[in-house]
Amino acid sequence: MKIIKYILFSLLLAAVMPTELQAKVVKSKMYLFGFSASFQDSIIYMTDVQEVDGIWYDTKTKFVIERGQYSDQLKTYLTESKQKPNRVCVVMFAPSRKEAEKLFIKMRKEYTVKAKGKYDVRYLTNTDFMFRPVIITGTENQ
Repeated sequence: MKIIKYILFSLLLAAVMPTELQAKVVKSKMYLFGFSASFQDSIIYMTDVQEVDGIWYDTKTKFVIERGQYSDQLKTYLTESKQKPNRVCVVMFAPSRKEAEKLFIKMRKEYTVKAKGKYDVRYLTNTDFMFRPVIITGTENQ
């Protein structure tokens, strides 16, 4: 009798669970901004919120694919153009400009108002630095 209950329970679970649990990777437009800090100085760099078309996005995890490469773009720029190596770079992203600007304002407030002048916040405009879409192997023609 117990075995029949377990079988019926398993069948019920199988019927209730969604059939497609796979993530969908899509190419879309995202809004990004970069943030860079160092343990060696108090200079903080922040980029403007930028619209980047052609970013690969995982709909299940809600993360940008190869997001580390976007951070590397900012790190390379700061190393080569500003002679600021060994910086920690982070890229924040959102599917809408409004959401990205909300994140930007929150982070800017954290390092300006709440820090009470502890950091030297410098802004990189779109003429200074622009993110480029990352090409993922096997997706060039999609």
